[in-house]
Parts: sequence; structure tokens; C-alpha cells
Amino acid sequence: MVKVLRDLWILTESGTTVYSRVIDPRVNPQLFGALMSALNTFAEKLTEEGMSNFELSQIRFSIVKRHKFLFVASSSNKIKAKKIFKELSDVSDKFFELYPEETLKKWDSDVGLFETFENVIRDSLENNMK
Repeated sequence: MVKVLRDLWILTESGTTVYSRVIDPRVNPQLFGALMSALNTFAEKLTEEGMSNFELSQIRFSIVKRHKFLFVASSSNKIKAKKIFKELSDVSDKFFELYPEETLKKWDSDVGLFETFENVIRDSLENNMK
């Protein structure tokens, strides 16, 4: 299986980053989460659907919104968007299997709850951590 997701962030609708796995961190995950949430809210005001992806140089950022969470992944822009969205959708499925609605309703905003999520999605993520 080809691992297509380079970096991954899982955010609440309000922009709190509950999980991130970033190969080359240059921006604080919480700042990134706030920015992505703001951009998505802005896009929703313009299009009613929000943002699905955008590109910076050779990197594509793809976004899937489910159950008041944003799943954001970066990948090479050479990989077909359909493949990225499929993988990101699979990641979100695994997230909600591991953290069902009942768990999330009781969540006290401690992001430590989500620390072990990488063990579940390891097959989706590129390996070259720095």
C-alpha cells in the first residue's frame, strides 16, 4: 500500500488541533488549526460548502469535514485528489470508530485523549519523520 498522506491534522470546528502528525513542523499545530478553521469558515460563507483543498508550491492540502471535525492532510500534488480524499475519509472513519460520539460528548478538551491515534492510522502516513 502506498502511503499518500504526508502530514495530518485533526481539528475541532472551532480550530483546536486535537491531533497532528507533521514531518517537518514549522508552525505551531494550534496556530495551524486556528488558521484552517478560519479559512474553512470564510470559504463556507462564500460557497456554503467550505474548502476541500488548496495548493502551495508542490504540496496539496486536502480537507474533509465530518461531525464537527476537520481532517486536514498534506500530500504531494502529483497524487490524485480522489485518492487523497479516499485515504482521508478512511482516517476519519477510524477516528470515529476509536472515539465514538459518546466519548466525544464527554471529552473535556484534553487533547491527550487522542495521542495514540497514530498507531491506528500508521499505514496511511508517510514514514520519513525528521
